[in-house]
Amino acid sequence: MKLIEKEIIAKLRRRGYKLTPQRRAVLNVIAASHEHLTPAAIYERGQQEHPGIGLVTIYRTLEMLAELGVICKVNTEGSSRSYLIRRASGHHHHLICSGCNTVVDFTTCDLGELEQKLSRKTGFKIEGHLLEFIGYCQKCQKVASA
Repeated sequence: MKLIEKEIIAKLRRRGYKLTPQRRAVLNVIAASHEHLTPAAIYERGQQEHPGIGLVTIYRTLEMLAELGVICKVNTEGSSRSYLIRRASGHHHHLICSGCNTVVDFTTCDLGELEQKLSRKTGFKIEGHLLEFIGYCQKCQKVASA
């Protein structure tokens, strides 16, 4: 995470933030995971690195990091959210199960032509996009049909 960490520190400083021990603990937890984590999971794992970290600090840090584009936030059914560090490999999208809130990442999408068309038609300068499909995973489909 050294290169990513330097980029994150630079982003934080440009916006007037510091990389506090608590923020570093949150980043370390998210960066070490290859799955989407809920704030509760981040809190639980963050306690191991920084025992005094509070849940409010976790939520504030997550919102700040999402706003800066450092992490990816996924809204699932209800008010549930999960987070994943943005990788240098580019954008990714999500399949979200309405039954169990499982989030599956995928990177393939061919929206470049649509983006250009929308930009020409509306005059909107598009800087990126998010794509989420909502449905039921195979496990939840089997449970529903049983």
